[in-house]
Amino acid sequence: MNDELERLRGRAVLVAGAGVSGRATIEPLTDLGAHVTVTDRNERALAECAALGARTVDLDSLVDDPAALREFALVVTSPGFPPDAPLLSRAAGAAIPIWGDIELSWRIDRAEVYGPARRWLVVTGTNGKTTTTMMLHAILEAAGLGSVACGNIGLPVLDALRRDEPRADVLAVELSSFQLHWAPSVRPEAGVVLNIAEDHLDWHGGIENYIEAKLGALTGAVGVIGLDDPIAGGLGDRSRAVVTVGFTLGYPQEGELGISGELLVDRAFADSAVLARVDDVTPPGPAGLSDALAAAALARAIDVPASAVHDGLRRHRVGPHRAAPVGQVDGVEYIDDSKATNPHAARSSLLARDRVVWIAGGLLKGARVDDLVAEVAPRLSGAVLLGRDAGDIADALARHAPQVPVVVVDTGDDEAMTDATSETDTSSVRRAVAPGADGLAAMRVVVREAAALASPGETVLLAPAAASLDMFADYAERGRSFASAVEELRGGGTQP
Repeated sequence: MNDELERLRGRAVLVAGAGVSGRATIEPLTDLGAHVTVTDRNERALAECAALGARTVDLDSLVDDPAALREFALVVTSPGFPPDAPLLSRAAGAAIPIWGDIELSWRIDRAEVYGPARRWLVVTGTNGKTTTTMMLHAILEAAGLGSVACGNIGLPVLDALRRDEPRADVLAVELSSFQLHWAPSVRPEAGVVLNIAEDHLDWHGGIENYIEAKLGALTGAVGVIGLDDPIAGGLGDRSRAVVTVGFTLGYPQEGELGISGELLVDRAFADSAVLARVDDVTPPGPAGLSDALAAAALARAIDVPASAVHDGLRRHRVGPHRAAPVGQVDGVEYIDDSKATNPHAARSSLLARDRVVWIAGGLLKGARVDDLVAEVAPRLSGAVLLGRDAGDIADALARHAPQVPVVVVDTGDDEAMTDATSETDTSSVRRAVAPGADGLAAMRVVVREAAALASPGETVLLAPAAASLDMFADYAERGRSFASAVEELRGGGTQP
């Protein structure tokens, strides 16, 4: 065991955050001989940590008593805590080391606490992380490699490391910018930055800090960048990887993966090796193809054969709430892309379809939608908006797509919803009222209004371009509400 972990034996360690990632640290820290204390404001979550053998303390009481931090040799933080969180600021001021759960995972794996060290393949980016990670996992399985998808995708890396059967020799690790910020030691076998767009800027304090966190994926043997993305494509000079390659939807140059006609081609790790056909990739469209090329690049970086890339991509199926079809009513297809929680993600879904009735809205988190609306305006047959920042999207539609009919679903929370007629002539905007103001009731109204705007052969697309927490527990609940509303509509509609 290395010195950093050995010194934790018999020492007190504070875990900041009692959620999934925080709970996953308790038993490994205990295995290292540390005395674990977990802090949070959520009493129920703290009770679950206590059941695992941890001491617990309320977060506010700990913040109010800075002297109480002096007993701790280390703080392990959950990714939700930003660097300027009072607890972490005081820990840093007291010269207490701060690791994220991914940093702890990396150090434990390198020390071979749970068997021989694994090969890490890291996926990050503003959008497409989960789809790419699952594609990568499918490719690794097709190659006969013991693999597990973990990290930000749901399964904590520490839980993956502790699994006895089946043992994973290669980890397909999805990492958010938060996790990368708190994991400076990670050096993956290969890592990819898919794309970078405005997101989480409040957490990072600006776009440059966000980019710097994403660069943490480009620190190992092979770095991979999305060349078609304006920001990610320019990271080649800043990559700290030994070798950096790229992927593009165009024809690949030497050192790139890309598309030649109807084929995915590798010119980075081979001389124009054919990896798969465009039709093999699910989901279809530019975003799915980009994710497939990224996954292929990571797999090829560890010598996975082209045949396994082909087989893995053919086996992969899109996960829930990621451009997933949920039904067809009266010749109109309904697509759930609730995971599109920012304008960059929504753009991919909108550009993958010819004619769309767009369902959007929620919490924009300071992101701008004008460029998105201007680009997709020719594809829009209508838009139905809900949520706190629906008015901002309505204003953008009025500026850049005044011909598009817009319905703003009003839940009755007048203070929360921006005035949709504040800036421009919005004669094409009308309001619909959703009685009860809960998320499912509002979504029923949204789906009915969208159905009224759609014509046979078109798509009603839930791609909100915004977070869901103003009306729903998370993007998954928003997606389930959409699917439920479509199912109710289907019950009263004429099937094609």
